Amino acid sequence: MNEDFVMSLPLTNSQIPGLTPKRGKVRDVYDFGDRLLFVATDRLSAFDWILPTGIPDKGTILTRLSEFWFGKLGVKHHWLTSDLSQLPLPAGTDVQVLSGRSMIVRKTQVVPIECVVRGYLAGSGWKEYQQSGTVCGEVLPPGLVESSQLPSPIFTPAHKAETGHDENISFQVMVDTVGHDMASRLKELSLLVYKTAADYALTRGIIIADTKFEFGVLDGEVYLIDEVLTPDSSRFWPAALYQPGRSQPSYDKQFVRDWLDRSGWDKDSPPPRLPDEVAWQTRAKYVEAFEQLTGKQFTA
Repeated sequence: MNEDFVMSLPLTNSQIPGLTPKRGKVRDVYDFGDRLLFVATDRLSAFDWILPTGIPDKGTILTRLSEFWFGKLGVKHHWLTSDLSQLPLPAGTDVQVLSGRSMIVRKTQVVPIECVVRGYLAGSGWKEYQQSGTVCGEVLPPGLVESSQLPSPIFTPAHKAETGHDENISFQVMVDTVGHDMASRLKELSLLVYKTAADYALTRGIIIADTKFEFGVLDGEVYLIDEVLTPDSSRFWPAALYQPGRSQPSYDKQFVRDWLDRSGWDKDSPPPRLPDEVAWQTRAKYVEAFEQLTGKQFTA
């Protein structure tokens, strides 16, 4: 067991005196009027459950990676600063605990759609293709194998779920939900951001197989929001090991999903605690993804 890991306790719930956050699966959000404070905790979700074991430094890794991408993508985004002195935090707030894992963002009207882009055939998309030759209802060429690169990236929206699993929807259902102009704009933006990121990631030795984006609207402008292009929201594969026809090694939480599958857990009752070694190896994968994409060494 790595001694640093033993001493680095995960932050599973943030605390700010006198303020009650909206707690998502892995993030705590505090409302400051026209701005929000996003605190990325070390909670980890899998199979629609929040696991009882956090991954140390996970929230810090994902926040710094999101900041890196927001600065690189060339689109409007909600990130303002990571400087917590820019907020009127109550007396007694432990700023040191929040630093590194927090971002102050513009408050937008969230579009209730997960904007998923798939460049490769994997996960639920691969399962659907085997049954019907489609992914989210979109017909694909015959003869593709697991992990095949698609002829061109496809946009497959989903209804955003506060709890449980997001529900795949057709583009027409998205149009019915948010209107044709907004749906078309988000599809165009999602494909553009994916291509920009995927092209860059390849120069760093990483394939972005698929990812999901969220968007918000402020004063008529569309903003990229939430976290972006992290191992929690994307499927990252090492390009040097890529081989169609099988599942790929990855930098995301697939390592944890595989352990849970082997554990005998029924997925209908509270999940088991992760062994320390599984949590440590998961952290190592997240760190590796950060360092390879950014070219910077991660320090907690």
